[in-house]
Amino acid sequence: MKSPMLPEQHHQAVQRAMELGRGGDPAALPELVGLLRLPSNEVQRLAASAIGKLAEFGADREAAVAALAPLALGARHPQTQQYAIRALSKYGAAAKGCAQDLRDLARNPAQRDYVRAAAATAADAIERAAADAESGVRHRCQRCGASVGADETERSRQAFQRVYCDRCFDEVFLERRNFETQVELNKTVEARDGTLVQSEGERRIAEWLAAHGLAYRYDAKFRIIGEFQIRPDFYLPEVDVYIEYWGLDTPQYKMSMYKKQTLYQQEGKRLISVYPADLRELDAHLSAKLKLFGFAVGSNGGEKP
Repeated sequence: MKSPMLPEQHHQAVQRAMELGRGGDPAALPELVGLLRLPSNEVQRLAASAIGKLAEFGADREAAVAALAPLALGARHPQTQQYAIRALSKYGAAAKGCAQDLRDLARNPAQRDYVRAAAATAADAIERAAADAESGVRHRCQRCGASVGADETERSRQAFQRVYCDRCFDEVFLERRNFETQVELNKTVEARDGTLVQSEGERRIAEWLAAHGLAYRYDAKFRIIGEFQIRPDFYLPEVDVYIEYWGLDTPQYKMSMYKKQTLYQQEGKRLISVYPADLRELDAHLSAKLKLFGFAVGSNGGEKP
Protein backbone atom coordinates (compact mmCIF):
# COMPACT_ATOMS: atom_id res chain seq x y z
CA MET A 1 0.00 0.00 0.00
CA LYS A 2 1.39 3.38 -1.01
CA SER A 3 1.81 6.14 1.53
CA PRO A 4 -0.63 9.08 1.26
CA MET A 5 2.31 11.39 1.96
CA LEU A 6 3.79 13.49 -0.82
CA PRO A 7 6.84 11.75 -2.33
CA GLU A 8 9.31 14.41 -1.18
CA GLN A 9 7.87 14.46 2.35
CA HIS A 10 7.97 10.68 2.46
CA HIS A 11 11.58 10.58 1.31
CA GLN A 12 12.62 13.18 3.88
CA ALA A 13 10.85 11.29 6.67
CA VAL A 14 12.50 8.00 5.67
CA GLN A 15 15.94 9.57 5.59
CA ARG A 16 15.36 11.32 8.91
CA ALA A 17 14.24 8.12 10.63
CA MET A 18 17.33 6.31 9.36
CA GLU A 19 19.58 9.17 10.43
CA LEU A 20 18.14 9.27 13.94
CA GLY A 21 18.43 5.50 14.19
CA ARG A 22 22.14 5.71 13.46
CA GLY A 23 22.72 8.65 15.79
CA GLY A 24 22.24 6.93 19.15
CA ASP A 25 20.96 10.13 20.79
CA PRO A 26 18.20 9.51 23.37
CA ALA A 27 17.09 13.12 22.92
CA ALA A 28 15.82 12.09 19.47
CA LEU A 29 12.99 10.05 21.00
CA PRO A 30 10.27 12.76 20.78
CA GLU A 31 11.02 13.34 17.10
CA LEU A 32 10.94 9.62 16.41
CA VAL A 33 7.62 9.33 18.21
CA GLY A 34 6.34 12.00 15.85
CA LEU A 35 7.62 10.04 12.84
CA LEU A 36 5.91 6.97 14.25
CA ARG A 37 2.56 8.73 13.79
CA LEU A 38 3.03 9.53 10.10
CA PRO A 39 0.79 7.65 7.63
CA SER A 40 3.55 5.56 6.09
CA ASN A 41 4.33 1.93 6.88
CA GLU A 42 7.96 2.41 5.86
CA VAL A 43 8.46 5.49 8.04
CA GLN A 44 6.74 3.81 10.98
CA ARG A 45 8.88 0.71 10.57
CA LEU A 46 12.13 2.68 10.46
CA ALA A 47 11.07 4.93 13.35
CA ALA A 48 10.16 1.91 15.49
CA SER A 49 13.51 0.31 14.74
CA ALA A 50 15.30 3.54 15.65
CA ILE A 51 13.43 3.81 18.96
CA GLY A 52 14.49 0.25 19.76
CA LYS A 53 18.13 1.15 19.14
CA LEU A 54 17.88 4.04 21.61
CA ALA A 55 17.09 1.69 24.50
CA GLU A 56 20.74 1.03 25.29
CA PHE A 57 21.54 4.75 25.10
CA GLY A 58 19.23 5.69 27.96
CA ALA A 59 16.07 6.80 26.15
CA ASP A 60 13.01 7.46 28.31
CA ARG A 61 11.68 3.93 28.74
CA GLU A 62 8.13 4.79 29.69
CA ALA A 63 7.75 7.19 26.76
CA ALA A 64 9.26 4.68 24.34
CA VAL A 65 7.01 1.86 25.52
CA ALA A 66 3.93 4.09 25.35
CA ALA A 67 4.77 4.98 21.74
CA LEU A 68 5.66 1.48 20.58
CA ALA A 69 2.95 -0.57 22.30
CA PRO A 70 0.01 0.46 20.05
CA LEU A 71 1.93 -0.52 16.91
CA ALA A 72 3.38 -3.66 18.46
CA LEU A 73 -0.05 -4.89 19.46
CA GLY A 74 -2.16 -3.62 16.59
CA ALA A 75 -0.32 -2.16 13.59
CA ARG A 76 -2.19 -2.76 10.34
CA HIS A 77 0.96 -3.63 8.42
CA PRO A 78 2.63 -6.87 9.61
CA GLN A 79 6.22 -5.75 9.01
CA THR A 80 5.58 -2.52 10.91
CA GLN A 81 4.09 -4.56 13.73
CA GLN A 82 7.05 -6.92 13.77
CA TYR A 83 9.56 -4.06 13.96
CA ALA A 84 7.57 -2.41 16.76
CA ILE A 85 7.45 -5.69 18.69
CA ARG A 86 11.18 -6.15 18.43
CA ALA A 87 11.81 -2.54 19.44
CA LEU A 88 9.45 -2.90 22.40
CA SER A 89 11.38 -5.92 23.66
CA LYS A 90 14.53 -3.78 23.94
CA TYR A 91 12.92 -1.89 26.82
CA GLY A 92 12.74 -5.00 28.95
CA ALA A 93 11.03 -4.67 32.29
CA ALA A 94 9.53 -1.30 31.33
CA ALA A 95 7.33 -3.19 28.85
CA LYS A 96 6.18 -5.77 31.40
CA GLY A 97 2.58 -4.63 31.03
CA CYS A 98 2.62 -5.75 27.37
CA ALA A 99 3.93 -9.27 27.99
CA GLN A 100 0.56 -11.02 28.23
CA ASP A 101 -0.78 -9.20 25.18
CA LEU A 102 2.29 -10.34 23.28
CA ARG A 103 1.66 -13.92 24.43
CA ASP A 104 -1.89 -13.67 23.09
CA LEU A 105 -0.56 -12.27 19.83
CA ALA A 106 1.90 -15.14 19.51
CA ARG A 107 -0.97 -17.63 19.81
CA ASN A 108 -3.20 -15.88 17.29
CA PRO A 109 -3.34 -18.00 14.09
CA ALA A 110 -4.59 -15.01 12.10
CA GLN A 111 -1.21 -13.29 12.46
CA ARG A 112 1.73 -13.78 10.12
CA ASP A 113 4.19 -16.41 11.28
CA TYR A 114 7.00 -13.90 11.66
CA VAL A 115 4.78 -11.60 13.74
CA ARG A 116 3.84 -14.48 16.03
CA ALA A 117 7.48 -15.53 16.36
CA ALA A 118 8.54 -11.97 17.16
CA ALA A 119 5.78 -11.65 19.76
CA ALA A 120 6.79 -14.89 21.49
CA THR A 121 10.46 -13.90 21.53
CA ALA A 122 9.64 -10.43 22.83
CA ALA A 123 7.41 -11.79 25.59
CA ASP A 124 10.22 -14.11 26.70
CA ALA A 125 12.75 -11.27 26.72
CA ILE A 126 10.46 -8.87 28.58
CA GLU A 127 9.50 -11.42 31.24
CA ARG A 128 13.12 -12.43 31.70
CA ALA A 129 14.15 -8.79 32.07
CA ALA A 130 11.37 -8.22 34.59
CA ALA A 131 12.51 -11.23 36.61
CA ASP A 132 16.11 -10.03 36.46
CA ALA A 133 15.06 -6.58 37.64
CA GLU A 134 13.28 -8.07 40.63
CA SER A 135 16.26 -10.25 41.54
CA GLY A 136 18.86 -7.56 40.91
CA VAL A 137 20.45 -9.21 37.83
CA ARG A 138 20.85 -6.58 35.12
CA HIS A 139 21.89 -8.63 32.09
CA ARG A 140 22.45 -12.19 30.89
CA CYS A 141 24.96 -13.56 28.42
CA GLN A 142 23.12 -14.20 25.15
CA ARG A 143 25.24 -17.28 24.53
CA CYS A 144 25.36 -19.19 27.82
CA GLY A 145 22.74 -17.38 29.91
CA ALA A 146 25.09 -16.46 32.76
CA SER A 147 24.52 -13.20 34.61
CA VAL A 148 26.73 -10.41 33.25
CA GLY A 149 28.13 -7.41 35.09
CA ALA A 150 28.03 -3.83 33.88
CA ASP A 151 31.64 -3.84 32.65
CA GLU A 152 31.16 -7.06 30.68
CA THR A 153 27.94 -5.70 29.20
CA GLU A 154 29.55 -2.49 28.00
CA ARG A 155 32.57 -4.29 26.55
CA SER A 156 30.56 -6.81 24.56
CA ARG A 157 28.04 -4.27 23.30
CA GLN A 158 30.79 -2.07 21.96
CA ALA A 159 32.38 -5.00 20.15
CA PHE A 160 29.37 -7.04 19.03
CA GLN A 161 26.20 -5.07 19.85
CA ARG A 162 25.23 -8.06 21.99
CA VAL A 163 25.74 -9.09 25.61
CA TYR A 164 28.32 -11.77 26.40
CA CYS A 165 30.11 -12.81 29.56
CA ASP A 166 33.91 -12.55 29.44
CA ARG A 167 34.38 -16.25 28.63
CA CYS A 168 31.92 -16.22 25.73
CA PHE A 169 33.28 -12.87 24.57
CA ASP A 170 36.74 -14.36 24.08
CA GLU A 171 35.32 -17.40 22.26
CA VAL A 172 33.13 -15.32 19.95
CA PHE A 173 35.95 -12.86 19.27
CA LEU A 174 38.28 -15.66 18.16
CA GLU A 175 35.61 -17.31 16.00
CA ARG A 176 34.71 -14.00 14.40
CA ARG A 177 38.32 -13.04 13.73
CA ASN A 178 39.07 -16.36 12.04
CA PHE A 179 35.92 -16.15 9.93
CA GLU A 180 36.50 -12.55 8.87
CA THR A 181 40.10 -13.31 7.95
CA GLN A 182 38.98 -16.11 5.64
CA VAL A 183 36.28 -13.94 4.07
CA GLU A 184 38.74 -11.14 3.38
CA LEU A 185 41.16 -13.59 1.75
CA ASN A 186 38.36 -14.71 -0.56
CA LYS A 187 37.75 -11.19 -1.89
CA THR A 188 39.84 -11.33 -5.04
CA VAL A 189 37.44 -10.09 -7.76
CA GLU A 190 37.35 -6.32 -8.30
CA ALA A 191 34.25 -4.48 -9.51
CA ARG A 192 34.52 -1.29 -11.58
CA ASP A 193 33.95 0.90 -8.53
CA GLY A 194 36.89 -0.74 -6.75
CA THR A 195 34.85 -2.99 -4.46
CA LEU A 196 36.51 -6.37 -3.91
CA VAL A 197 34.02 -9.23 -4.00
CA GLN A 198 34.24 -13.00 -3.86
CA SER A 199 32.86 -14.12 -7.23
CA GLU A 200 32.05 -13.07 -10.78
CA GLY A 201 28.35 -13.20 -9.94
CA GLU A 202 28.82 -10.72 -7.11
CA ARG A 203 30.90 -8.51 -9.40
CA ARG A 204 28.03 -8.40 -11.90
CA ILE A 205 25.57 -7.43 -9.17
CA ALA A 206 27.87 -4.75 -7.72
CA GLU A 207 28.39 -3.19 -11.13
CA TRP A 208 24.65 -3.27 -11.90
CA LEU A 209 23.88 -1.47 -8.64
CA ALA A 210 26.59 1.13 -9.27
CA ALA A 211 25.42 1.69 -12.85
CA HIS A 212 21.90 2.37 -11.59
CA GLY A 213 23.04 4.75 -8.88
CA LEU A 214 21.97 2.49 -6.02
CA ALA A 215 24.08 2.87 -2.90
CA TYR A 216 25.03 -0.48 -1.43
CA ARG A 217 27.05 -2.02 1.35
CA TYR A 218 28.89 -5.16 0.38
CA ASP A 219 29.46 -7.86 2.97
CA ALA A 220 28.25 -5.59 5.77
CA LYS A 221 29.64 -6.58 9.13
CA PHE A 222 27.10 -8.84 10.82
CA ARG A 223 23.76 -7.10 10.67
CA ILE A 224 21.77 -8.53 13.58
CA ILE A 225 18.52 -10.25 12.63
CA GLY A 226 16.48 -11.81 15.40
CA GLU A 227 18.73 -13.95 17.58
CA PHE A 228 21.15 -14.55 14.71
CA GLN A 229 23.89 -12.58 13.05
CA ILE A 230 24.24 -12.67 9.30
CA ARG A 231 26.55 -11.19 6.71
CA PRO A 232 24.46 -10.29 3.65
CA ASP A 233 26.18 -10.06 0.29
CA PHE A 234 24.57 -6.69 -0.46
CA TYR A 235 22.47 -4.31 1.59
CA LEU A 236 20.72 -1.34 -0.03
CA PRO A 237 20.20 1.16 2.83
CA GLU A 238 18.09 3.61 0.83
CA VAL A 239 15.39 1.01 0.21
CA ASP A 240 16.14 -1.42 3.08
CA VAL A 241 16.59 -4.38 0.71
CA TYR A 242 19.03 -7.27 0.95
CA ILE A 243 20.52 -9.09 -2.03
CA GLU A 244 22.07 -12.53 -1.73
CA TYR A 245 23.91 -14.29 -4.53
CA TRP A 246 23.59 -18.05 -4.16
CA GLY A 247 26.47 -19.17 -6.34
CA LEU A 248 27.25 -22.72 -5.19
CA ASP A 249 25.43 -26.02 -5.54
CA THR A 250 26.81 -28.26 -2.79
CA PRO A 251 24.50 -29.96 -0.23
CA GLN A 252 26.10 -28.12 2.70
CA TYR A 253 25.83 -24.78 0.91
CA LYS A 254 22.17 -25.40 0.08
CA MET A 255 21.37 -26.21 3.70
CA SER A 256 22.97 -22.93 4.76
CA MET A 257 21.12 -21.10 1.98
CA TYR A 258 17.71 -22.46 3.01
CA LYS A 259 18.36 -21.58 6.64
CA LYS A 260 19.36 -18.05 5.73
CA GLN A 261 16.37 -17.57 3.40
CA THR A 262 14.03 -18.80 6.13
CA LEU A 263 15.59 -16.35 8.56
CA TYR A 264 15.00 -13.44 6.20
CA GLN A 265 11.39 -14.53 5.73
CA GLN A 266 10.70 -15.01 9.43
CA GLU A 267 12.11 -11.59 10.21
CA GLY A 268 10.06 -9.93 7.46
CA LYS A 269 13.16 -8.70 5.64
CA ARG A 270 13.02 -7.73 1.98
CA LEU A 271 15.30 -10.17 0.19
CA ILE A 272 16.23 -10.51 -3.47
CA SER A 273 17.79 -13.87 -4.28
CA VAL A 274 20.05 -14.14 -7.31
CA TYR A 275 21.12 -17.51 -8.71
CA PRO A 276 23.70 -18.21 -11.45
CA ALA A 277 20.90 -18.70 -14.00
CA ASP A 278 19.63 -15.18 -13.24
CA LEU A 279 22.89 -13.63 -14.41
CA ARG A 280 21.85 -14.11 -18.04
CA GLU A 281 19.03 -11.59 -17.54
CA LEU A 282 20.36 -9.75 -14.51
CA ASP A 283 18.96 -6.35 -15.46
CA ALA A 284 15.43 -7.70 -15.91
CA HIS A 285 15.68 -9.82 -12.76
CA LEU A 286 16.87 -7.08 -10.41
CA SER A 287 14.62 -4.44 -11.95
CA ALA A 288 11.54 -6.63 -11.51
CA LYS A 289 12.40 -7.57 -7.93
CA LEU A 290 13.07 -3.98 -6.89
CA LYS A 291 9.82 -2.90 -8.50
CA LEU A 292 7.98 -5.33 -6.22
CA PHE A 293 9.38 -3.34 -3.30
CA GLY A 294 8.18 -0.06 -4.79
CA PHE A 295 11.52 1.04 -6.21
CA ALA A 296 11.77 1.34 -9.99
CA VAL A 297 14.95 2.00 -11.93
CA GLY A 298 15.20 3.21 -15.50
CA SER A 299 17.27 1.63 -18.22
CA ASN A 300 19.60 4.62 -18.12
CA GLY A 301 20.27 4.10 -14.42
CA GLY A 302 18.01 6.85 -13.17
CA GLU A 303 15.26 6.29 -10.67
CA LYS A 304 11.77 6.61 -12.06
CA PRO A 305 9.32 8.81 -10.16
